Amino acid sequence: MVGVSGASGTPYAAAVLRGLLAAGESVDLVVSRAARLTLLDETGIAFRDAHWQDDLRAWLTRGADGKPGTFAVPEGIEADRVRHWAAGDLAAGPSSGSYPVKGMLIVPASTACVAGVSLGLSKDLLQRTASVTLKEGRPLVVAVRETPLSGQTLKSLVALDEAGAVVLPASPAFYAGATHIQDLVDFVAGRALDAVGVPHTLYRRWEGELGGSRGSA
Repeated sequence: MVGVSGASGTPYAAAVLRGLLAAGESVDLVVSRAARLTLLDETGIAFRDAHWQDDLRAWLTRGADGKPGTFAVPEGIEADRVRHWAAGDLAAGPSSGSYPVKGMLIVPASTACVAGVSLGLSKDLLQRTASVTLKEGRPLVVAVRETPLSGQTLKSLVALDEAGAVVLPASPAFYAGATHIQDLVDFVAGRALDAVGVPHTLYRRWEGELGGSRGSA
């Protein structure tokens, strides 16, 4: 399950989705109302419930720099392997613990989303599914994207950690030899996939060799 909240960072979500699909995973997707505004602002794509397949494909083909056609997406994959749920549909499958999912990644996670999930508010399907994920003991990855962090948000993140979630700040590293904004995005997406055990080749892993990224450039 992938939830996209309203924080800046929609390229992170796209990279995670591409990584899951490339690994052969099927994906349940919920995009919050606030996330749709952010997606429109960052990519120009209006994510519409009635046309979500076309909008998702347009989103997944864009690079982190906003250029369309950067990535090739297999024809029909959004119809065959992605199931979209409206954010306001609290009767959707993922709202119940009996719905079969392996876990959930919230990428990116806004501070409002973090607070809502930590308090168990379930104000929309994204928060409800996160609460269900925790109560069922399934992996929950929260890729918080905000800086600086207030004391209240830090308390909420500690509460999520204590509840069993993986708190994964969207903080790219530079030892992997990034040469493009997409490399930085892919590092964060790769770490999110690592947290749920999904194989990928999104970034060069640390192998104990100083200057390794410079040598491979």
